[in-house]
Amino acid sequence: MAATRIVVIEDESAIRRGVADALQASGYQVAEAGDGVRGLDEAVGFGVGLVLLDLLLPGRNGLDVLAELRRVRPMLPVIILTARGTEDDRVRGLKMGADDYVVKPFSARELLARVEAVLRRSAARNGAVPGARLGRAVIDFGRREIRWSERERGELSETEAALLSLLVANCKRALSRDELLSRVWGIEPQGIETRTIDMHIARLRTKLRDPAGVKQLEAIVTVRAHGYMAGPDLLPLEKLATARKSS
Repeated sequence: MAATRIVVIEDESAIRRGVADALQASGYQVAEAGDGVRGLDEAVGFGVGLVLLDLLLPGRNGLDVLAELRRVRPMLPVIILTARGTEDDRVRGLKMGADDYVVKPFSARELLARVEAVLRRSAARNGAVPGARLGRAVIDFGRREIRWSERERGELSETEAALLSLLVANCKRALSRDELLSRVWGIEPQGIETRTIDMHIARLRTKLRDPAGVKQLEAIVTVRAHGYMAGPDLLPLEKLATARKSS
């Protein structure tokens, strides 16, 4: 299994280097950035599994970087690196969707424990189902791809793939809009407009329609006054490789 890639966004070079060394010694792949602009570019790159984010950064501050990450990579785990005495920013960061925080100065042992805990929670939040089948279509959540045939393919955004995989992983129960906001977007639902979930569901239903025009299957069911659940025709796949060979 490939090592998790972690991006360290920290402007103090001594801290950044120490964090990177500790992570690499524990088997992680590490990318470093000393400012918010470069850090955001690194964080949205392919294969990133977690971000360690300082709040006081040149170029673009940490809270701005966090807000943009939550917009484009809503499932990406983020741990805030914060100095003592910045409780307001720390609380604001958690409300914006950060997964945890570590107060400077911190030990390598504490940091690694926080990283491991957040990665475990992230894996549980994302679910262990790698894909699904809907009629003749195979849906690959890792590749964010819908494939009806070798020539008929569709793409999912990262948020759409995360949302659909969560529904499939919990296919025997309905998920409320509040739970979807918390587990997919990583934000507290209080006071947040949930219309964004309905819009994503509408787009998913459109993308899941068979382009051949055959009878449309029930992929996502609306549960009145509650939320959504996977439809009876959307079936989880435990082994995508087998599905690819048979499709």
